[in-house]
Amino acid sequence: MENHPKIEIMDTTLRDGEQTSGVSFVPHEKLMIARLLLEDLKVDRIEVASARVSDGEFNAVRMICDWAARRGMLHKVEVLGFVDGHVSVDWVRQAGGKVINLLTKGSEKHCRFQLKKTLAEHLDDIRQVVDYAHEQDMDVNVYLEDWSNGIKDSPDYVFGLMDGLIGSNIKRFMLPDTLGILNPLQVIEFMRKMRKRYPDVHLDFHAHNDYDLAVSNVLAAVLSGVKGLHTTINGLGERAGNAPLASVQAILKDHFHAVTNIDESRLNEVSRVVESYSGVVIPPNKPIVGDSVFTQVAGVHADGDNKNNLYCNDLLPERFGRVREYALGKNSGKANIRKNLESLGLELDEESMKKVTRRIIELGDRKEVVTQEDLPYIISDVLKHDSDKNKVRLLSYFVTLAQGLKPMATLSIEIDGKTYQESSSGDGQYDAFVRALRKIYKGTLGRKFPMLTNYAVSIPPGGRTDAFVQTVITWNSEGHEFRTRGLDADQTEAAIKATIKMLNMIENDFE
Repeated sequence: MENHPKIEIMDTTLRDGEQTSGVSFVPHEKLMIARLLLEDLKVDRIEVASARVSDGEFNAVRMICDWAARRGMLHKVEVLGFVDGHVSVDWVRQAGGKVINLLTKGSEKHCRFQLKKTLAEHLDDIRQVVDYAHEQDMDVNVYLEDWSNGIKDSPDYVFGLMDGLIGSNIKRFMLPDTLGILNPLQVIEFMRKMRKRYPDVHLDFHAHNDYDLAVSNVLAAVLSGVKGLHTTINGLGERAGNAPLASVQAILKDHFHAVTNIDESRLNEVSRVVESYSGVVIPPNKPIVGDSVFTQVAGVHADGDNKNNLYCNDLLPERFGRVREYALGKNSGKANIRKNLESLGLELDEESMKKVTRRIIELGDRKEVVTQEDLPYIISDVLKHDSDKNKVRLLSYFVTLAQGLKPMATLSIEIDGKTYQESSSGDGQYDAFVRALRKIYKGTLGRKFPMLTNYAVSIPPGGRTDAFVQTVITWNSEGHEFRTRGLDADQTEAAIKATIKMLNMIENDFE
């Protein structure tokens, strides 16, 4: 094997990936993903659809081909076609495509039981389609469907098929492990047989992940000298999916010093777009792109990173457009908390650090991971630096919620040393609370009360019922817009905290 083999990446997220159960991209989503794959990630080729599927599919292919043609990339756009005389070729040509990936039978079983044909008959059918495609000025690649079973159980059939097609000006022979049955040792054995017999042919390998071996099998194929690999974003694909591009890229580069054209720094971004369009959530522990894979939880790891990056490997998050995070929880030490404070630009003295650490460990017992976003609130919660300076303090409040009745709120609040009490009903508990406040400010004090222009609630990662709720409220006070945040296990309480912060801000302005 050469020192730095050059590997061609064909991404089939838009064709095989879309065969994931429940996944269907609309045409503009397909175009967006195609652009990201070719322009941002710089994959060599993309397979975007199967011929003859639907009008929607036809429109998507036409949009992608139009776009690619304007950028001189049409030769990188491929469509799966079938051995069906002129039908598939015409479909692809009318959609503007220039490359057809022809699905042929790569195992004797498939040929005999599905097509009910002999190898010679199948070869005749294939050659007719290939010749017709070439007449239409199209490039042809050939899939040997079920090749893995074919080479295992009927190698003579596979060699007969290859021998029969080798002079037909086919660009690439693509060898799929259609049912995901191979292990890496078999891939090496079978691929080497293919390479030995057809040393000058461009071979692609297409893995499936049924035994969780897709990535390993891809690497075995590279070791055996294949020129091209098929991947999908996030490993989408039928059944257990295909080989995920991010993992394949990282291993090719770090373990084999192989050269690809992939721009690693865009992997995370493209992965998130595909996650959102496909609706298939990326598991947090998925290598390279998962939420948790660049998060250290143990305090000893943060300490080691402070002391010469002792807990880092070659998978540096910055490579993939990400940053390393230090999770805060019951295993956090002060080093973890320091790392988080550093990235927020905050500094604490030793005594305050101890208090904050204690509080995080306490919270970590209730909620597994405290996020960096939680940290400023925890600090102000624990240290209450400015509680004496606050001009507005909520002394007590009571909210009710009963079926068939409007929610009610009663509150007692201290403004500049004086206590005020008021009640109101509203459309919700928080609405009732704000109306009671408004009565005090507008009615009793004769002052303006800011308009609430936006109210956003989010649950920091973790999303369990005992997680924090963060409420961000946008206010408008005499044309000036500002935001306040509240953090609590209870949504209403979080909103009330954000509101009291707002009152203190306008009190200072009022002064």
